Order: sequence, then structure tokens, then C-alpha cells
Amino acid sequence: MSNKRETNTSYVKWPTFEEIKEMFKEHFIMDRREDGVVTVRMHTKGGPLIWSMELHDAIGKMWRMLGTDRDTEMIIFTGTGNIWVTDFEAASWAPEGDDPGETRYNHMFVDGRRMIIAMIQDVEVPTLGVLSGSGGHTELALMCDLAIAADDITVLDPHMLPGTNNVPGDGIHSCFMQLMPYRFATWYLMTGDKMTAQDLVRLGLVSEIVPRERLMDRAYEIADMLMAQNRVARRLTAQLVRRSWKKRIADDLDMAFGTEMFGMFCSDELHSELLSMIKYLGLEGKIDPPLKGKIR
Repeated sequence: MSNKRETNTSYVKWPTFEEIKEMFKEHFIMDRREDGVVTVRMHTKGGPLIWSMELHDAIGKMWRMLGTDRDTEMIIFTGTGNIWVTDFEAASWAPEGDDPGETRYNHMFVDGRRMIIAMIQDVEVPTLGVLSGSGGHTELALMCDLAIAADDITVLDPHMLPGTNNVPGDGIHSCFMQLMPYRFATWYLMTGDKMTAQDLVRLGLVSEIVPRERLMDRAYEIADMLMAQNRVARRLTAQLVRRSWKKRIADDLDMAFGTEMFGMFCSDELHSELLSMIKYLGLEGKIDPPLKGKIR
């Protein structure tokens, strides 16, 4: 007797990993091991990232696609070279000046919230953030289940630096308030003060700092430890440890992001005019590999 069941419908076809890899190739270089561990590396033209509206849109879609792919068992998220996010691509953010309402709603409020919400809510597998470079937008790594960092980086939240009028409501507020003691979180959000790699461990933002030359080796050692565990238990534990993140996102993110957008309308500040953080971080002549593509 046949065990085949005849049903009225079929499962919706999900893109294969190769299709997902091709879809996102302008923003992420993806590799997958045979055991399902996927490495996602942000880049711009093969070099360090230049922050764009196109990437802002792609991050949430990437987490949603990979995070619910049943052949993916773990995601390692990292960057290219020794910077994380230091520069905005002026041409990409120019529409904000022409139509601020549409741009700030669709590309900032919606995309910005979704890239955080998708990472926390839509991913079924453990995530490891590998903070490989200096700069801002560190929540992209620090809000992963596990996080490690290169030992030679300096990071900050740039929203409140002199010359800007941005409220830190785009996810970094949730990140710092979740991971740091309250007084430290408030200090770094309100001052834009810099943090060394050693500070990241002291403040509880990462569990380890690793020499740059061993950073990805250590990431794969951690992946090996997790992949030796029972598949269902590993996946369910990822959901368990994310519960407090899910509550914080539900309670905070919409309000905080809305407050940031309100502040931007009050100051009429444009992302295309934001200054580079490279000089502030002391990275002049030290970016390896160099930035590629038009910034300003």
C-alpha cells in the first residue's frame, strides 16, 4: 500500500540558497557550508560597506529569506575590512531631499524597523554577529544571539555627535538599553562617546574580542560548537534567548523610530549631507581595503 498522500495543494516554492545568494549579491557576499552554516558579509563593490538606501531595504529582506530557509541552520553576519559603517552614499540618499515624507516613511521608518524586526522575529536559527570593523550601526551585529568583535576596532553611536540632529531611535537605542547597564547606555547614546574593543567586552556588548587575523576562524569554531548540538534544541533555544529582545522590540521600536523621524522633520537634516566618521574615528589612511564607489 502506497504511503503517498494526495493533497489539493502544494507547498509554495521557496528560493534556493543559490537563488538567494544571487538576489542579494550587490549587498552581501554569502557562503554556505555543507552543514547549513551561512556567512553573510556586507560589502560595496567587494570592499567595505558604504551605507545606502538600497542596503537599508535589503537587510530586512535578507534576514527574512535566509532566516526561514529550512536548509539554513545558522547565520554568521559580518562586514568587509576594518570598518563597519562610516559613510553614507550621498546619491543613494538624495531622494530624501526631493520627497522627505515618502523617503522617511518607506525607506527609513518601514525599512529601518523591518531590518531589526526581521532579525529578531523572522529568523528560526542561531545568529552570530562578527563585528569586524570600526564605525556605527553596530546593532546589526550586536543584536545577534551571539557577538564577537575584532580587537582593533573603535565603535560609537553617531546620532548625537556635534553637527547632527538625529535621535538615536533606529534600533541602536533598543540595543544599548538591552545589553548595557542603564547609566552606560544613556551615556553612550547621549554623548556619541567612542568605545574600544575592550570597552565592548566590559560593557557586555560582545562576549569576546579576537585578534583580527583569527576573527573568522573563531566564528567558525563557535559555529562548530552549535552545530554539534541537537537541531531542534538548537533552534528552539535561539527563540528562547530572544524572548526579551522580542518584548523590547514590541515595546520600544515603533515609538523610538517615530521619535527619530519627528526630530528629522524638526531639523530638516538630510542623510546625504552627513559627515564621514572616518576622521572622527582616526581611520584616515587606515582603511583596509579602501572604500570603493562614490560617496559624496
